[in-house]
Amino acid sequence: MGGKKVCVVGSGNWGSAIAKIAGSNAARLSTFESQVNMWVLEEEVGGRRLTEIINTEHENVKYLPGHKLPPNVVAEPDLLKACAGADVLLFVVPHQFIGKVCDQLKGHVKKDAVGVSLIKGVDEGPDGLRLISDIIHEKLGIEMSVLMGANIANEVAEEKFCETTIGCKNVQHGQTLKELMQTPNFRVTVVQEADTVEICGALKNVVAVGAGFCDGLGYGDNTKAAVIRLGLMEMIAFAKLFCKGPVTSSTFLESCGIADLITTCYGGRNRKVAEAFARTGKSIEQLEKELLNGQKLQGPPTSAELHRILKSKNAVEKFPLFTAVYRICYEGKPVTDVIKCLQNHPEHM
Repeated sequence: MGGKKVCVVGSGNWGSAIAKIAGSNAARLSTFESQVNMWVLEEEVGGRRLTEIINTEHENVKYLPGHKLPPNVVAEPDLLKACAGADVLLFVVPHQFIGKVCDQLKGHVKKDAVGVSLIKGVDEGPDGLRLISDIIHEKLGIEMSVLMGANIANEVAEEKFCETTIGCKNVQHGQTLKELMQTPNFRVTVVQEADTVEICGALKNVVAVGAGFCDGLGYGDNTKAAVIRLGLMEMIAFAKLFCKGPVTSSTFLESCGIADLITTCYGGRNRKVAEAFARTGKSIEQLEKELLNGQKLQGPPTSAELHRILKSKNAVEKFPLFTAVYRICYEGKPVTDVIKCLQNHPEHM
């Protein structure tokens, strides 16, 4: 019974893909207990409970169809039961739900448990920006790390080669987490700048919306490359403005930075919905319903959170791409403004 108990908090597309990796590693490594619990928000699929389907057929037919989960991954609809006694908690719920989830877990989590946020998003707090890992740490009092990278969930589940980044301030915990997550096709680099790693995961979704607008307007690969580069410059500038600890440019060269930015600007849901928005003129909410099968969009709400923060710091004009995305999504500005913001970007002045 010497192994660490692992729980995956969340069971969407990405949560299920991560459960597949953590489950198969836990089953073969003595460091971990072989059963991995996965908290599943109960729902009916074709007249059957989703947890029942996962536990009998070992497949999340709604959010990760076509991929078998290891039999030692057990779906549990009761959040407290799923997390009971867990030493490692992998948080993979949409970022707007994390507060509620933590409120339910308060007082029911081991004090020395280690949490890992795989949630790409930021929240606003009294001083502007709040990282999701900080919210979890404040509510549950546990040490937090993050895992972010160029990781489109279906490709990870298909075991197509990719890399990821774990941001972890504690070197020993970083190695344990690497052991839990790494496979021949899912390569993990551990860095200590956890805040920078996490902020990359949130900001790149905003840049991807800008890339999608350009696609919808019929611009080509040169334009998209410019969006990616200028977006990366804004990401680095934002991180330097807001992270309490050190921010080094080398962290942006890890998978969590440039790699995740590229994959999100070419694949990913934020780009797809933004392209449809530019082509059809339908609202973001409507397109989210039509195109995403119940998944949530992170780019537009993150742009709104960033905008409030930048306004409070009088820094709006230093971030024209972030600002254009916000104004197009929420203030009815024309999609062509995204090109104007590139033409007049301070990087060229």
